[in-house]
Parts: sequence; C-alpha cells; structure tokens
Amino acid sequence: MPIRVLIADDHRIVRAGIRAFLENKDDVTVVGEAGTGEEAIALAGILRPDVAVMDLNMPGIGGLAAIRRIKEEAGEVHVVALTMHADQRFFLEALAAGAEAYILKGADPAQLLAAVRAAAAGTAYLTPEQAKRMLAEYRRAGEREADPPGGALSAREREVLTLIAEGLTGKAIAEQLGLSPNTVERHRTNIMNKLGLHNRAELVRFAIRERMIDSDPPAS
Repeated sequence: MPIRVLIADDHRIVRAGIRAFLENKDDVTVVGEAGTGEEAIALAGILRPDVAVMDLNMPGIGGLAAIRRIKEEAGEVHVVALTMHADQRFFLEALAAGAEAYILKGADPAQLLAAVRAAAAGTAYLTPEQAKRMLAEYRRAGEREADPPGGALSAREREVLTLIAEGLTGKAIAEQLGLSPNTVERHRTNIMNKLGLHNRAELVRFAIRERMIDSDPPAS
C-alpha cells in the first residue's frame, strides 16, 4: 500500500510542488491538502493519513499547535515539519510537539521523501546537518557528570529510552520488546520522573549526551 500523505501549507503553489514531487513516487499518494492549521487538524481526523507534511507558519492556529492537536486527536498520524527556519530552537520545538522529522524548504527534495518514508515507518529522521548540530551542541555542554542520572534507570527503562530516542513510537516499542503499550507508557513516565525530563526532545538530548544512541551522521 502506498504511503498516504496530507500536505498542509498556506501557499497553494508550494502544495502543488510538493504534491507533484511526491506523487511521482510509486510508494506515495497525496490524499488531501490544507491551507490552515485548522484545516490540517480536521483533515487529519477525517482522512487518517500515514504522514502529514506540515508547514510551521500558517494562518490561524500555528503549525506547532496544529501538530500537537493532530498527535493528541489522531496519534497514528506521523508528522514531517516543513519550514524555512534553520534555527535549532524551532527544530527542537517541532520535535517536542510530536514531529518525526524537520525539513527546511530549501533542502534537497530527496530529504523530504526520505523523511516521509521514515515517518511512515514510525521512525525519526535527522538530516546529516541536523545530526552534526545536535552533536556539537551537546559537546559544547561539557563532559558528562561523574555520576550520570541515567544510572538510576533499570535495564528495561534504558531499553525503552534508547528506542524512544531512536524515534520509535510507543506501539513499535511495545511490539519490539514484547510489552503492552500501557507498560511502555508507564516506563516512559517513570523515566521522565527519574531524570526530571518533560518531553521527547529532552529524552533525545539526554540519550545523545549519555551515548545511548549514535548521533554521528553517515559519511558522505
């Protein structure tokens, strides 16, 4: 079955360009278009696409708020954030809102396609540039503490945290570890409480800092 995609952008010509590019691929079909955050939320609930490609700058409810609503109301819909902002702060905010990927509008179209495919598979997508910037940010933060808080986690909690940081959904983690989704959510809550963290972006940063996942981009 092809990947079903919803495109949300307030510029019709941008939507047309994305549609033309994606629908030229055998494994992708565009099922709808939205010009505002409100339309994106409504269509996500009606169409239940596999992936929503979401502009962060739309009239009405903003892109970040729309992503949060979509994840709350149609959690199985994966999100690729699309924006012109290269600032790391926007990237982390989109990740915290629930996006699986963050693609710049000036990027190579192949990156958008790779992000859509990764999101549809339930995994996160980082461009090599984003991976480099994240790694540099945490290296600048200094060496790890002598007694890292991760030591307080159980072996199972470390497994769950690693898979969360790698971009797997709760359902995918449950299937991989042979657990129920409720058990995975309970582990996630315990991890955040133990580490004093509040969202997925902070979990990813912690996992990178503690070398629990490999954040080095692939060699070019």
